[in-house]
Amino acid sequence: MIFNNCITEMLGVDIPIIQAPMGWIARSHLASAVSNAGGMGIIETSSGELDEIKNEIRKMRDLTDKPFGVNIAQAFVRDPDIAQFVIDQGVKFVTTSAGSPTRYTPELKSAGLTVFHVVPTLRAAMKAVDAGVDGLIVEGGEGGGFKNPNDVASMVLLPLVRSKVDVPIVAAGGFTDGKSMAAAFALGAEGVQMGTRMVAALESPVHENWKSAIVTSQETDTVFLNRFHSPALRALRTERSSRLEKMVDENIMPEFGNSRDLYFGGDMESAIALSGQVAGRIEDVKPVAEILEETKKEFFETMKALSSQYL
Repeated sequence: MIFNNCITEMLGVDIPIIQAPMGWIARSHLASAVSNAGGMGIIETSSGELDEIKNEIRKMRDLTDKPFGVNIAQAFVRDPDIAQFVIDQGVKFVTTSAGSPTRYTPELKSAGLTVFHVVPTLRAAMKAVDAGVDGLIVEGGEGGGFKNPNDVASMVLLPLVRSKVDVPIVAAGGFTDGKSMAAAFALGAEGVQMGTRMVAALESPVHENWKSAIVTSQETDTVFLNRFHSPALRALRTERSSRLEKMVDENIMPEFGNSRDLYFGGDMESAIALSGQVAGRIEDVKPVAEILEETKKEFFETMKALSSQYL
């Protein structure tokens, strides 16, 4: 049971699983656990706390000797020198998101970094490829977090993008285990990104109330907010998010709330708890290493079973 494809070779990882760059969550404790387990841990910048991010990257070098990356969430980081900031940290892998792939790709590539851009549509994917990215993270609308208002499910988006591009693809949105990873590979991906599954991991820094809310969620317990404005977002259904779901005539972002009270205080009504539909399939809180090992094992078992049954 050994992965050997363009993602593992390009990123230097054992398992082609990337941890999503959730703001305030994707810090060194979680990211190092992912890297040490054989995946690709990612440090976020969407919080905008660049001094803290620098410290988190420094911590990563103490916590792991495995590869890790940084995300540049363009819409949420106002520092015009963010690309140089990342380059200066000595990071070799970057994902860019929430903005144009033409903005930072040339600068990052010229410094020798590997760049993947997050795309929610075929048009965005083609633009990223034209900009010279090394790969794509193709993100379906069922995923959690900030989304394209015109959401497209992974089942449609992933094979569509695969049919039009020849760069490596990491699938995001709805992937949480070996079976869903096998499905992503069947649709054209060479790796997957996990967000909600990592929020509910043992090493995730969020409050246990949020983890518990994910574990007890049904598949219908997310809402898609702000569809007629920007950005749209998918989150767990709470009293707050259910109220905001009905606010279609105004941008709900001023009502987002106090993230820290939610993330670390456990007040589920203080802010919007970003989570994907896959929360309805997550049944427990586990260590990252166990999540990745079980995903790997189930992936190969699924592929073998399908091969035995149909080939």
